[in-house]
Amino acid sequence: MEGKITWFNKIYIKSRELSGLALDSLFCFISFSAARMSLSLSFTHPILSRHVYSAVFPPPRFLFLSPHIPTTSRFPILYRAPQRATALSATAATASIFRDTAASASVFAGAYALVFTFDILTQKELIQQNLSRKLVHILSGLLFAISWPIFSNADEARYFASLVPLINCLRLVIHGLSLSDDQSLIKSVTREGNPKELLRGPLYYVAMLMLCALAFWRESPVGVICLANMCGGDGFADIIGRKYGSSKIPYNQSKSWVGSISMFVSGFIISIGMLYYYSALGYLQLDWGYTMHRVALISLVATVVESLPITMLIDDNISVPLASMLAAYLTFGH
Repeated sequence: MEGKITWFNKIYIKSRELSGLALDSLFCFISFSAARMSLSLSFTHPILSRHVYSAVFPPPRFLFLSPHIPTTSRFPILYRAPQRATALSATAATASIFRDTAASASVFAGAYALVFTFDILTQKELIQQNLSRKLVHILSGLLFAISWPIFSNADEARYFASLVPLINCLRLVIHGLSLSDDQSLIKSVTREGNPKELLRGPLYYVAMLMLCALAFWRESPVGVICLANMCGGDGFADIIGRKYGSSKIPYNQSKSWVGSISMFVSGFIISIGMLYYYSALGYLQLDWGYTMHRVALISLVATVVESLPITMLIDDNISVPLASMLAAYLTFGH
């Protein structure tokens, strides 16, 4: 208390030295910086227009906010969120196009290498085909979402990123209609090795990747949460449920309690990890206290939808991401 009185008296004495007026004759300007979460007080004399006193208060420690964003990145390949919208010059626009083209080619090459790697592991019988298919299901979508920051900050960047799932859509259609034969692709992403399976679950999967990139991109938590539940949640539910799921859910004997619990936990953890990743890069600013409750609710909704006996009517690669998308949009509002 004594320290506060001394601080206040210094302002009062300074104001008296300038004009002989009391402190209440000063103008007090209060500014709040949302980016740095700091409060600034500035006292200025109304007649002499001279600066009297300023103070900046650090943010309170109890706030659960996104981490402070440094001005430079440890990873030059990752683009940080722009501080303000600026018009790109012709040179900058050309550079963005080249960067986004290179990023699209890199992501497509990575996706192809991922499928090829698991195909080799399956052929050498190091892992089972069902496990290989689910690992591709988990990793391909999550790695695609993680790769978004390597694209530029141009508005068109999302369209370049969407080229990757679009090309994969065309590949699935071509091979699903037996217009061309690619046994490595068929074995890696189908259950029974039937090419027509490519036109169902795998096609819906890549379509959802493209939808999340186009509709939500990096500035909304909705897209990354949707992919976290579709790729990570649903993928781990199948892997763990097949191995340990002896106790079945009463209303759906093809689903187990262990699988559903695994989906909720993995979907929640991966969603939080993805949100922190984009928050650390500056694309999202989140109140983590509320965010964790919201993400838990979204993961619960996705888990309940995945457990329903509606697989014959609607594929999990449609029902789970759409339910997650709707719940995230209603919860976060953007």
